[in-house]
Amino acid sequence: MMLGIGKEASIFLYAVLTGVVTFSAYQILVLFRKLIPHHIAAVNAEDFLYWLGISAYIFRQMYQTTYGSIRWFFVLGVAVGNILAYFIKIFLKKTMSKWKKALEKRSQNR
Repeated sequence: MMLGIGKEASIFLYAVLTGVVTFSAYQILVLFRKLIPHHIAAVNAEDFLYWLGISAYIFRQMYQTTYGSIRWFFVLGVAVGNILAYFIKIFLKKTMSKWKKALEKRSQNR
């Protein structure tokens, strides 16, 4: 079945969103681990459950958007979404660091 370019573009954007969700879910898991230190066995179990859940989530998204057939632009979109979320994370870290320095400087001047 051939899809039109508009349909492929919308599926690609949906796949990018799926990639952002998968990256964000793992970052939440990492933050949880920082809040509550875990034994390595618990970390391994959490990672295993994360990958099982993410695999099911990606399969569901791919099945709903591409009608069960593997489209490589969907896989590429998930990868692009993960990379995009990574760079957004770096940007936000730098921005928060600048704001923190500005607030510290401002509080010292008072």
